[in-house]
Parts: sequence; structure tokens; C-alpha cells
Amino acid sequence: MGALGATEQRSGKLAGRTALVTGGGRGIGRGVSERLARDGARVAVHYGGDEEAARKTVAAIESAGGSAFPLRQELGGPGDAAALWAEFDRLTDGAGLDILVNNAGIGTAAPFAEISEQEYERLFAVNTKAPFFLAQEGLSRLRDGGRIINVSSGLSRAAVMPELIAYAMTKGALDVFTRDLSKTLGPRGITVNSVAPGIIDTDGTSAMLRASDEAWAAAAAHAALGRVGEPREVADVVSFLASDDSRWITGAWIDVTGGSLP
Repeated sequence: MGALGATEQRSGKLAGRTALVTGGGRGIGRGVSERLARDGARVAVHYGGDEEAARKTVAAIESAGGSAFPLRQELGGPGDAAALWAEFDRLTDGAGLDILVNNAGIGTAAPFAEISEQEYERLFAVNTKAPFFLAQEGLSRLRDGGRIINVSSGLSRAAVMPELIAYAMTKGALDVFTRDLSKTLGPRGITVNSVAPGIIDTDGTSAMLRASDEAWAAAAAHAALGRVGEPREVADVVSFLASDDSRWITGAWIDVTGGSLP
């Protein structure tokens, strides 16, 4: 397959740029994919298993006049990052990358006393190891002046939901990765930042949020703004960090929790 999409035909603050959004077909990832495409970027919509969701996201982007393509690869295992980039190169004819959004992640509801070693290792493999090696393997594709944006969590800074201790630990490690990698890549003009959502209304959280009116009200009460967040509100911040407007921001942790932290 040849290079996908003609960048010169698009307009917007990200026109002419190529972005990869991991987990880009659902939830926050879909919101980010659609927003970056609306801003003019050609977007690789990565997915691990839900091909239908990724293709629906690509179709929505294209119907709105944007450019996107699906990219499948499981994450967290040996060689997964290299395999993803090999497929990316094939689909783009080696055109390179400007924006990497490490959004793909998994969660757990198992509390400290019950989480298994296998589940713990899988959490770190997908949430922490995968972004590390995607960035490492992607450096030869990422152009100078590029952007790496990691999707963290408000739970990495506050014990709001201590039952999610292992998940929060993966995001805490991701924050350290963001901070230190920003120093490593600074000489190339590449910025590295984290965005930290709170409770967001997605297909992944829908069952919990909509279990009852009380469940929704309790989730909304976490935020100082008094409601549950939406994917587009995280996507707007990612879009800012992907743009030239954020050129003097790197190594930062951006609170996108609606004021949910103590």
C-alpha cells in the first residue's frame, strides 16, 4: 500500500503533520484521533483488538474531511513496538512522524490484596513498557520539533481511588518517563508531556457510571466542576500540546481532572 493521504490538501494548525494515537479507536483515544485530524494531521488510529471501533473512527474522520488509517498491533509483548513501527512504515511509505500519543492502556478493579502477579505484570507491560519502547523505537521516525504526549491519570498524584493501586503505579512510572525523556529529547526540539484525565465518560467507564443515578452523581462529585468529563475535553489539551502553541512546554504533567484532586 502506498502513502496514505495528501497532506498538502489539508488545513489547520497541524496541517502537513502525521500523528500516531495508540488505542485511538475508542474512548479518549477516539476523541484525540478525531481532534488531531480536525486540526489537519493525518492520523494513524492504532488498535489492539477492536478493529470495528478503529475503522469507525477512521470513517468518522474521513467523513469530516480528515485523513486517517487504522493500524493494528497488540502491545506489551516482546517485539510489539518494533512490529508496530514496521507496519506504520509500510502504510506511510516511511514518511515519518510528528506526533506520538501514548494513549493505549488497561485498568484493573482488583484491590491490593487480590491482584495477581500475572495481572500486575500485564498492567505494567501495556501501560508503562509499551510507551517506553514505542518512543525508543520511534525516535528514528520522529522528526525534530516533534511531540510525544503520554496519557497518564490523576491517580498518579492522589490516592482518590486507592483500590486501583497497581494501575496508579503504572501511571506514576509513566510520569517519570515523561519528565526524564523530555531532558533526553530536548536538544532535538522534541517536547514530551503528560496529560492526566480524571473520570471520563467513555465506553470503558459507561457500565460503572451508568450503574445507577447514585453512581453517576458520585463520579461527578469528584470534580470541582461538578460533572463527569468527556473525551473531547482531554483531546483539546492533547491538541494544544501537539501544536506550536506549546513549544515552550516540556516535561509537564497537565491536570485534566476537572479539579478532582485534593
